[in-house]
Amino acid sequence: MERDDPICPLCGRPIPPEARQSLHHLVPKLRGGKGGPVVRLHQICHDEIHATLTETELARDYASIEALRGHPRIARFVAWVAKRPPGFHSRGVGPRRRR
Repeated sequence: MERDDPICPLCGRPIPPEARQSLHHLVPKLRGGKGGPVVRLHQICHDEIHATLTETELARDYASIEALRGHPRIARFVAWVAKRPPGFHSRGVGPRRRR
């Protein structure tokens, strides 16, 4: 029986039920995104977004998957994580960007 796992829109890998996952508000809730569009991501992908960008940057410049994938650090992360198995998770995604 073939299962149709959702696809992570950031990295393009399937999200199997056993994988750590979460919902990402494209516009942060604290920046007006409450009730707005959300996407299901691998937890490691979600962690990288929030380690890289502030909520203000997310709301202002990165409120779409296309914009997120265009960010240089996130693009490098996506290229790296796309080579990992769908259920892959790492304890840390690297240092948080200095503010």
